[in-house]
Amino acid sequence: MSILVNHLSEPRKRIIERLKNKGSQAISELAGSLDISGEAVRQHLVQLEKEGWVTRFSENKGVGRPLWQYRLTTAGEHLFKKNYDQLMIEVFDTLSLLGEDLLKNLLAAMIEERIRQWEPKLTGLTTSERLDVLKDFYKKDDSFMELENNQNSYALIERNCPFHNVAIERPILCSVSVSVLTHLLGCSVKREKRLQNGDGCCAFRILLNEPITEDTSRIIMEDINPTN
Repeated sequence: MSILVNHLSEPRKRIIERLKNKGSQAISELAGSLDISGEAVRQHLVQLEKEGWVTRFSENKGVGRPLWQYRLTTAGEHLFKKNYDQLMIEVFDTLSLLGEDLLKNLLAAMIEERIRQWEPKLTGLTTSERLDVLKDFYKKDDSFMELENNQNSYALIERNCPFHNVAIERPILCSVSVSVLTHLLGCSVKREKRLQNGDGCCAFRILLNEPITEDTSRIIMEDINPTN
């Protein structure tokens, strides 16, 4: 069970666990099985629905008052531990076994999709403005993301990598971030601090004095074994 479930209040935790076990339940069913009053269950479900953990639906196909059932949302399912990290590592390793080109094609597709999503929002902006926008994009997955500005030298500081476990095991994934930032900002980007090295963050240094050229490859394979 994930930490998120354990951080819920005891009644809400029990409701979530019951919905996980049964798939869906009505208020009366939850009240009976959990020995909680129907009104208390209803109040907890209202809050859980507001927070996005559960949703309600009606199976009433006739006339009369609908009988509402409750079930977990996709977000609610993620309150419970998943093994996506290991699956992703297996995908990377399988592609590597099948051929380096396949792995590069996967990385290239990830890079192109991010550039496609973000590039229109950066059109006409200065480098500083682009960095502010990118910082806000990254903050959706990492609320600790910072933009460091030191005498016109910029760095994006990532402290809560959303792919942390996979990136630690397969640091080649970090080439996606380096490549996307390079092409969106139009200059070289180097990762000078690494979570893999125990630095506690990833710091992407923006090298404004090293503009990229038109023939720069979309995939910039990062040196995953830096000497410094």
